[in-house]
Amino acid sequence: MSSSQVPEDPSKTSDGERAVTPAGLWPKAQPWVSLLLRLGLAVVALLAAWPKLLDIQQSQRAVFYYELFPVWLSDLIGIAVPVVELALGIALVLGLFTRYAAALFGLMMVVYIIGIASAWARGLNIACGCFDPGGPLDPGQANAFAYDIARDVVFALMAAVLMIWPASPVSLDKLLRLDPTPKDAL
Repeated sequence: MSSSQVPEDPSKTSDGERAVTPAGLWPKAQPWVSLLLRLGLAVVALLAAWPKLLDIQQSQRAVFYYELFPVWLSDLIGIAVPVVELALGIALVLGLFTRYAAALFGLMMVVYIIGIASAWARGLNIACGCFDPGGPLDPGQANAFAYDIARDVVFALMAAVLMIWPASPVSLDKLLRLDPTPKDAL
């Protein structure tokens, strides 16, 4: 090749059009992916909070059945968890402080995974208490710890993606100009 020849641009097709690559799609898709993740996690948080808020005493008992804390602390956690889940759900629906809401949501999933793994390792036969009342299972009834952990890992990964790329359309972050610049991690 002589010095006057310009090498072909590998990002263009034979007819001169720019080729579409997965990396090229991400900037356009990211806000919509983030919106779906944000609303999906909001639904999860609200569905988890609702039954606990309707029966705070059962929420407190569900924490106690993990046998990790004294009664007074189990009671406090049993009250705090649904309130935090409700606040996170509302913040995520509104798209307000999305990065921080996603970070707290992800942290809660990690704590839940640790609690469930601890109950499993100690041979407790209880229901998670995540979307159900929680508590001891009937003899012969199997717990769903493997499923619960796998589900929470998926939720934590969703929260991690949203924490990295929180910008989405139709959000208070955007309206109030709190919308952070998306990370160029991919």
